[in-house]
Amino acid sequence: MPPLWAQTAAARPAWWRRLSPPQLLVLSFAGLVALGTLALWLLPGLTRGPRLSFIDALFTATSAVCVTGLIVVDTATYFTPLGQAVIAILIQAGGLGIITLATLVILGLGGRTGLRSELLLREQAVAGIHPFRLLRTVALFTLVIEFAGFTILFLRWAGRLGVARAAWDAAFHAISAFCNAGFSTFSDSLTRFQRDPLTLFVLGGLIVVGGLGFLPVGEVLRRRRGEPFVRFSLHTKIVATATALLLGIATLVFFLLEQNGEFAGLPAVHRFFNAFFMAVTPRTAGFNTVSYAALTNATLFFTVLLMLIGGSPGSTAGGFKTTTAFVLAAVAWSRWRGLEHAQAFRRTIPRETVERAVGLVVGGLFVLGAAVLILMITDLSGLPHGAARAELFDYAFEAASAFGTVGLSTGVTAGLSQAGKLVIILLMFMGRVGPIALVSAMALAAQAYRRRIRFAEEDVVVG
Repeated sequence: MPPLWAQTAAARPAWWRRLSPPQLLVLSFAGLVALGTLALWLLPGLTRGPRLSFIDALFTATSAVCVTGLIVVDTATYFTPLGQAVIAILIQAGGLGIITLATLVILGLGGRTGLRSELLLREQAVAGIHPFRLLRTVALFTLVIEFAGFTILFLRWAGRLGVARAAWDAAFHAISAFCNAGFSTFSDSLTRFQRDPLTLFVLGGLIVVGGLGFLPVGEVLRRRRGEPFVRFSLHTKIVATATALLLGIATLVFFLLEQNGEFAGLPAVHRFFNAFFMAVTPRTAGFNTVSYAALTNATLFFTVLLMLIGGSPGSTAGGFKTTTAFVLAAVAWSRWRGLEHAQAFRRTIPRETVERAVGLVVGGLFVLGAAVLILMITDLSGLPHGAARAELFDYAFEAASAFGTVGLSTGVTAGLSQAGKLVIILLMFMGRVGPIALVSAMALAAQAYRRRIRFAEEDVVVG
């Protein structure tokens, strides 16, 4: 008979089985970042010059896995095609989520996932849609959309870049755009396509579709297959409404703000498509057709607001999410009308959802504010306010871009100190997995709280 300690160890579940779904999610992304860092740091043949330093490899891997797009070296000139391929793989894996990919592999092998994996995917299911069925749809949908984008871009660029170069650039940008990453194999990002409406429309379309989330896509596909009793959920209605409003309003705002700025030398049609692309890319894509260092302060500030909102839940995009912004707006509108509960589309939004939205935004703004303060200390230490006015907003913009996993920059990324790079790395990672983990943790805590004693209520004066 084995000794008591051996029996106890055998009866105790493995350490990973004792982790909560949010913890598993964070560890999965951290593991992928670690693998990407080692690959970019140690593998030969990935760079054209000297190998990346460890901190730059960590920065690049985190930016790719968290589909951010901030870079400390030029992806187009510093990396070989093999190095760019590694980055593309990290982008694809990070965009879909390492746990989603692992589940797809298990399903493809005919195996079954455990209860803990199913809990991680539970939020991706709506009434009537099994999470694993949705995952199959996600995989197929991703391949189809990325291939369609690749085909159009290849046909558009082949005459300009040559067949071989166009094929690689089209494939890389199709993956990067759908995953809302913003990495580019062109040193000027997409500035060279400023007068190419088709390219901007295709890449913008990939970004928007990738940022919609898989729940609306699943419902639309089910409706198109003619399945009975399928109606659009409140989630899908909010996502569609918020996305349309944000794109429409932002396009108009950018069109007007940059009339005498970056759009001054462009014809009206190109102004419209560039304004549209500027409205799309802060949804966490990170591509640019204009120099963000040359934009007006009003344009940059409005871009920060869009970056913080980001895309939609269950998508490749980051930010607080469109649904969070919509819920908070619905709460404010309901309070102004004297209603007790937040309402939208003839439905009442649960109080727990409102509380999670508030907690997410408050926690995120606290983290972002702390990061900006640290950047002021690490990278602007000793500079008086009068000598660092422009830099102050530049670093705040950089922090918002990192936390929203956007990738837009006014040009300060490469000049960050070692400590500043670590701050941005943490922001990118927290911006990618933090909101998902935080909302999941709050949901689990709420379930546990219902089983506890509730204290007596006492009101507090606010406002």
